[in-house]
Order: sequence, then C-alpha cells, then structure tokens
Amino acid sequence: MAKSHSHHIVPASQGGWNVKRAGSGKAIIHTETKKQAVDLGREISRNQETEFVIHGKNGVIQQKNSHGNDPRNIPG
Repeated sequence: MAKSHSHHIVPASQGGWNVKRAGSGKAIIHTETKKQAVDLGREISRNQETEFVIHGKNGVIQQKNSHGNDPRNIPG
C-alpha cells in the first residue's frame, strides 16, 4: 500500500466535518465544527509532513498547505 501524502478536511454526510487521509474512505477524526477539524487536521498534517487540503461544504477545495512534503521544485 502506498503512503498517503495528504490529509483532507471534508464535510461529513451525517453532519459535521471529517479529517481523512487521501484514498481512505474512513475518517481519522469526526468533529462538529469545521474549525475543530481544521485545527486537528493541521496538527496531524504537520506531524506527518503531508499536504493539507481544506474543502468547503460543496466539496470544492478552498485551501491547500504543504507541511514538509511540497511536490513542487520551485524555490521560495
């Protein structure tokens, strides 16, 4: 199994928000608010040095952050 290189904040179908590893159908963490999910997800992403992707309620990506695993080779 390949190592996942990103964590995503996504709306949960049952309400609230989930922190998920890319490619996984199961949530790592479920929270009531998006802020809680973002705070916990960012901490996980920093610890595991992954890309961090925040989605809106409609599923569209709102923000991306690299925490040590920047796929681009652009200085700066």
